[in-house]
Amino acid sequence: MARVELQNVTKDWGTAKAVDDISLSLEQGEFAAVLGPSGCGKSTTLFMLAGIYMPTRGDILFDGARVNDVEARDRNVGIVFQSYALYPNMTVLQNILFPLRFKKVPKAEAEKSAREIAELVEISSLLDRKPSQLSGGQQQRVALARALIKKPNLLLLDEPLSNLDATLRLSMRMEIRRIQRELGVTTILVTHDQIEAMTMADRIICMNAGRIEQEGTPEALYTRPETVFAASFIGSPPINLLPGELTADGLRIGETLLATRGETNARSVKLGIRPEHVVANGHGIPAEIISAEALGRETLYTARSALGDTRFLEATSAPKYKAGEQVRLSFDAAHSILFDAERDRRLEGVSAHA
Repeated sequence: MARVELQNVTKDWGTAKAVDDISLSLEQGEFAAVLGPSGCGKSTTLFMLAGIYMPTRGDILFDGARVNDVEARDRNVGIVFQSYALYPNMTVLQNILFPLRFKKVPKAEAEKSAREIAELVEISSLLDRKPSQLSGGQQQRVALARALIKKPNLLLLDEPLSNLDATLRLSMRMEIRRIQRELGVTTILVTHDQIEAMTMADRIICMNAGRIEQEGTPEALYTRPETVFAASFIGSPPINLLPGELTADGLRIGETLLATRGETNARSVKLGIRPEHVVANGHGIPAEIISAEALGRETLYTARSALGDTRFLEATSAPKYKAGEQVRLSFDAAHSILFDAERDRRLEGVSAHA
C-alpha cells in the first residue's frame, strides 16, 4: 500500500488551469475523498495520479518515489470508473482477470485470486455471466473486483456510485468502505456528492476552481468550515449565509442588532448558521413562515425576518407551521460561524446569537 504525495501540482489546458498548484499527502491505508462541483479539477487530479494525464508542473510521489514519468500500467493503480467500462463480450470472471494479462501470473494462481476477490465483493455466483446479465450494483462490484485483482498500491474511485439508485448507493457505500478497511488499500474517492464523501472518507479534500479550499475530517469541514465556499458546498439543506456588519455594539444585520462574543473589530461579515441550529420558539427574532417542505422525517421551513430569508429544520414529518404564520427564531452562539466578507474566510474567536 502506498503513501501518496502531490507537491505543487498544476495541470494546464492551454491558458486554463484545471488544477492550480495543489499539495497534499495521503497516509498508507487512508481513505480520502476529493469533493467539489463539476469543473473544480477533482477528476483531473485523479487522472494525474493514475498516470493518464501528466502534470504540467509539480511532482507526484508514491512512497517517496517520483512517478511523473512512470507509465500508467506500471504504477500499480486500480481504477473504478463512473461507467464501470466492463468488456461486454467477456464473462465476469474474464473481466476480473483482465488486468493480469501482462503480469505473467500462472493461470491457476490468477483464477484462484479472481475467485477470492469475487468472494470478497460478493459476486461468486455471477462469474459465468456477461455484463448485460447484471444489475447496476453487480456491475459496480465487478468493476471493483477488477481494480483490486492486481493488489494495487492505490485505489482510485471516479464517482463510482453515480449511476446507482438511492437505495443501492447506500448499501454500496457501506460495502466499499468495508472492503477498503479489510484490504487496507490507500483509496481516493472523487465525487461531487457530499453524502458519499462524508460517510465513506477518513478525510475530505474540498476543491474549488482547481485549488484546495479545505481539507480535514468530515466533522471538521461541517462544523468548522474555513471558507464561505466550503460552508455552502457541504451541508444539505445548505447553510444560511446572512450579510451583516460587525460593530463595537454587536453584529448588525439590516435593522437588527445581534449580541456577539469575542473580538468586535468593525468589518463586513457573513453570518453562517446551519438550518438545524435555528430554533422556532417564543424567543428571538420575529419572522413569518413563507414555505414549508415535508422531507419525510423532517420539515424544512423558510421564514422571512429582519435578518432576511432563513431556513430552519424541525424533526417532524408533518409541518407544524403553515405559510403566513408568525414565529420567533433564535440560535446559539456555539453554532454560529462568522466569515470576513472581503476574504470569504472564517473569523476565529467571534460568534453571534439571537
